[in-house]
Amino acid sequence: MLAAAGVISLGACSARTGGDSGGDSGAPQAAAPSAAANAADPAGDGKAQCAPTSIAYAGTINGANAALGQNILKGAKLAVDQHNKANPGCQVKLAEFDTEGTPDKAPGIVTQIVNTPGIIGVIGLPFSGESKAAGNIFNSAGLVAVTPSATNPSLAQNGWKTFFRALGNDNAQGPAAAKFITGELKANKVCVIEDDSEYGTGLAASTVKALGGKASCQDKVKTKQTDFSAVVNKIKNEKPDAIFYSGYYQEAAPFAQQLNDAGVKAKFVGPDGVKDDLFVKGAGDAAANAYFTCPCVPADQFTKFTDAYKAATGVDPGTYSPEAYDVATILLKGIDAGKKDRAGLLDFVKTYDGQGITKHFKWDDHGELAATTVWTYKVENGKIVRNTEIK
Repeated sequence: MLAAAGVISLGACSARTGGDSGGDSGAPQAAAPSAAANAADPAGDGKAQCAPTSIAYAGTINGANAALGQNILKGAKLAVDQHNKANPGCQVKLAEFDTEGTPDKAPGIVTQIVNTPGIIGVIGLPFSGESKAAGNIFNSAGLVAVTPSATNPSLAQNGWKTFFRALGNDNAQGPAAAKFITGELKANKVCVIEDDSEYGTGLAASTVKALGGKASCQDKVKTKQTDFSAVVNKIKNEKPDAIFYSGYYQEAAPFAQQLNDAGVKAKFVGPDGVKDDLFVKGAGDAAANAYFTCPCVPADQFTKFTDAYKAATGVDPGTYSPEAYDVATILLKGIDAGKKDRAGLLDFVKTYDGQGITKHFKWDDHGELAATTVWTYKVENGKIVRNTEIK
């Protein structure tokens, strides 16, 4: 991000008002939602009975941008731990599989998962590229997989009966990002920079389309790129009001830093893939007053969840931690309801209709949710905090 500002974008939702005044976005900070009184609790009634069974987390644990996967794993693990503590008669194992988040490695890891008969449901895959590469393997095995974070719209158009998405896709995220950039940030000239991931290219296309003529320049960077001088010089000559970076924090941090060092004063905008404390740390001074947009709901008023998460992990919930908690809870509810195999749990998810802490969950025939939300976030005093909600 730049010293002036930065942004990340994701879903769509109704605007809230009230709260403290926030940053330089021109809008008051929105009040964070509280968990609904009827939100599903992974502990259930404590009377569940089942034979020992397993669900799995599949996604990056140690690879590039691993912090995003760790957020999801910790949220899922909290739900499973709470369930098992409350239900001695139904113990569920959470198996962990590290795909490193790559399309190359994911198919082999997913094959291991589907060849483990005791695993009847999966939380993952987190990233769109690996989801595209391995989703057909889940489908062939009839193994339900609910992603808390993969947003490429095409994932839901493959005819997979086992794919479900617990957030809005980039057809909502891109327009929301454009609305925030041109509305609250008042940008008339926007440079859109995309990385070469399935996620980055898909989100960039959606955002460019929504920006229309205000997308004054476009360029591409590569995963693991560290020298962005050519792109920085192009942007400097273009003199945009804002920059939208469509990719992940690993490249966004040095890119933002190099833009700042070159004296580029445009506001920096990026997606949920950048919304992580490691971006703030890596970008240094360039992260000051940065903004993000995300199809994720602020967790700071989910008091019961956030307190339990911090007690279990020693850190605050990260991006997609509460969504992963909700996904794990749904799978656990299915097991508690007597679903003993893959077919039973798949049918349970397919017909699920219930409230979570982040949203109401009910999927269509493509595994998409009817109602999704998008929030903007900003950096204040070195921390990512909520900003506003966009509809």
